[in-house]
Amino acid sequence: MYTTLISGAQLQDLQHSGQPLAVFDCSFDLMQPTQGHAQYVAQHIAGAQHADLDEHLATHDPALRVNGGRHPLPQREVFAAWLQSVGVNHNTQVVVYDRHGMNYCGRLWWMLKWCGHDAVAVLDGGLQAWVAAGGAVASGEHTTAADGNFTLREPLVQLVDTATVSARLSTGTQTIVDARGAPRYRGEVEPIDPVAGHIPGALNRPFNTNLNADGFFKISAELRAEFAALLGDAKPENVVHHCGSGVSAVPNVLAMEVAGLGRTALYAGSWSEWCNTPGLPCEKS
Repeated sequence: MYTTLISGAQLQDLQHSGQPLAVFDCSFDLMQPTQGHAQYVAQHIAGAQHADLDEHLATHDPALRVNGGRHPLPQREVFAAWLQSVGVNHNTQVVVYDRHGMNYCGRLWWMLKWCGHDAVAVLDGGLQAWVAAGGAVASGEHTTAADGNFTLREPLVQLVDTATVSARLSTGTQTIVDARGAPRYRGEVEPIDPVAGHIPGALNRPFNTNLNADGFFKISAELRAEFAALLGDAKPENVVHHCGSGVSAVPNVLAMEVAGLGRTALYAGSWSEWCNTPGLPCEKS
């Protein structure tokens, strides 16, 4: 069972093993939301289905969402129904990938853990590494022939809300890590949300810091050393990750697990919910 990262060679072995397997292409473009599906149709790993951030991994129906922000999580029951519709079973090994530095696919990785499914891994290096290694690709659409039997189980990851993050601001019981780029964190620019800056006291680790020059996740020891330098005396188990809308924070969640620092919490509402909530403090630096 693969639960964090999987290499292209390991995925190729799985494809020929007979083990129940589902592969999802999570390609997406934040500024051009329809482009992700177009990229998938043009080229994807043979047998992969498309998981769209806006359509499948978020909801904008107030009656069905768990949190606020730009990409609200759907209720677990709603997401479980979609997993069934795309053929995921309780014993399926799921592999997720994108072509954007493993940013968007982390959302599906985390959501499966949130629904109690541990057998999900991110393809290290994404589609680019798969193609470079000679992995089979296809174009057009791919769908499953039958529904799966996926059922909800206890969450394997921790989700925190705005009220919890706010209440803990001055208690010393949480360390907030912001995955946005440094200029947005400092409040120098804000291309999307109405307020620039960051949650008071938050540390900054842009999500792409976790990758090496070749586009793969850094090795465990290197990630562990970098997080130790970032956190100082703060306990890893008290870390809460966020970003703009709860998506690009997940690579930091994954990186801490790869580093052997455990599964840390996600504030899915993130800056887009925080800065739109009246009365909450915002900081620039």
